[in-house]
Amino acid sequence: MKDMALWSEGDWIAAIASCILALFLIVGAYAVTRKQPEVGGHPKGLYILFFAEMWERFSYYGMRALLIFYLTQHWLFNDSASNIVYGAYVSLVYITPVLGGWLADRYLGQRKAVAFGAVLLTFGHFLMAFEGTGGQNDPTINVFWLALSFIIVGSGFLKANISVIVGQLYPRTDVRRDGAYTIFYMGINVGAAIGTIIAGYLGQTLGWSYGFGAAGVGMLLGLVVFVLGRPLLLGQGEPPKLLEKGREYMLYGVGLVAVAVMWILIQYQSVVGGLMLLSGVALLAYVLFEAFKLEKEPRERMFAILFLIALQPLFWGLFEQAGGSLNLFTDRYVDRQGVPASLFQSINPIYIILLAPVFAGLWTFLGRRGLEPSTPAKFGLGLVQLGFGFLVLVWGAASVGPEALVPVIFLFGIYFFHTTGELCLSPVGLSAMNRLAPRHLASLIMGAWFFATAGGNYVAGMIGAATGGESGEMTRGATMDIYWTIGLIAIGVGIVVIVVSGLVKRLMHLDTLRDEDVGDDLEGQAGAGIEAQEAGIHPTTRPKG
Repeated sequence: MKDMALWSEGDWIAAIASCILALFLIVGAYAVTRKQPEVGGHPKGLYILFFAEMWERFSYYGMRALLIFYLTQHWLFNDSASNIVYGAYVSLVYITPVLGGWLADRYLGQRKAVAFGAVLLTFGHFLMAFEGTGGQNDPTINVFWLALSFIIVGSGFLKANISVIVGQLYPRTDVRRDGAYTIFYMGINVGAAIGTIIAGYLGQTLGWSYGFGAAGVGMLLGLVVFVLGRPLLLGQGEPPKLLEKGREYMLYGVGLVAVAVMWILIQYQSVVGGLMLLSGVALLAYVLFEAFKLEKEPRERMFAILFLIALQPLFWGLFEQAGGSLNLFTDRYVDRQGVPASLFQSINPIYIILLAPVFAGLWTFLGRRGLEPSTPAKFGLGLVQLGFGFLVLVWGAASVGPEALVPVIFLFGIYFFHTTGELCLSPVGLSAMNRLAPRHLASLIMGAWFFATAGGNYVAGMIGAATGGESGEMTRGATMDIYWTIGLIAIGVGIVVIVVSGLVKRLMHLDTLRDEDVGDDLEGQAGAGIEAQEAGIHPTTRPKG
């Protein structure tokens, strides 16, 4: 234990994060141990889900903050290859919830799916702590691939299903639902921020096994909280019909088979890209097939939906540089003043916690005055801000010359504009999918939305790989050139989207939209996507009326 007088900025940040975590745990323990069934106007089950998800996000984002450094510094992949592995991994994390959600809806129920997912995640995060000697010739690298596979499949079972249980705690017309999801959303971002700081700090100062081990402990605590808190869930999230033990174990076996499949896919990242492309084309063809069977207005709404979905890969492909190329750039070319690079991954969720209520209030304020931008216009604004964030960093790097480290204020700048852009697109998009999709296609459309998000994550890996150039090693000049280019592309596309937003809005036919036309309040939609990768999600549930 270092003398406090010798503490660096990184030490102080980690200590403050630990104190905040301890404070949240104390408040949570107080809430769930009260005798009354509700605390703060909400059932105690909400706080169980809050802390289970907080610990899960703690582990996931703590590990994510270290992953690109682990690939480059321990397993000795070059920068380009590391970005491709990172992109394939994150994209698979966002595809598997389709399987996990379907199995939960049809057979397992959300509670069992979440518990099974938490077990897989715990195994995965603890397996990450087995370092071996490093280098790609070390056989221990197979344990690393297995660890990623467990995390991918575990996320698939847990990710969407835990947020569904939140909605099940309340009647569909309960006015507390918005507040409940806001509380739950806070847990997501608190876990993401604190996990990034603590696991990142331990991993980069004490050793990889300490950082990944902390992530594993966090996931284990999340599992314990969820299991012990079962009585407070009020019987929600159970299987839709009686589930025989034989079938239940068979479904768990499917999950383990999926782990084996992911173990292969994560090692052959080009296969992931090919499968996503083929699947994306097939999904688009099927959505269009279904759209052309509809009447004029719902058909045109589907065209508007496809327009919005098509912007997802571009947005997330650029946004997700945060965990890949931007993380490496921060480590090598930013004046971090002694703070480990991974800790800067916490800036986005911290911004989200601070700014999401501001944006929610802003849309309401503008809406009451007839000034609120349309959904496609918000998408355009989000892309413009995303692109501008890259330009801010490029300008900052140019302002100090090629040899000097980039002032850290410009890193805060890029994260600020990326976060405000995210708040204009991610929560707004989820609301649009829920609002515009015909009832019988609502789940398909939500699946397409997340599939496009996964595609964006894969694109992020390819863009990050380009920063390595032919040699595979990142250079400052090449990275700034790429950031300048993608920044301008995002701004250009954003402006085009704003220009055509009026046309897209007409395709949405909002003036004739009726409750029976859409899939409002479909089970699972209320909480879909509420997590830190779409860290701007500020859930809004439209009451029936």
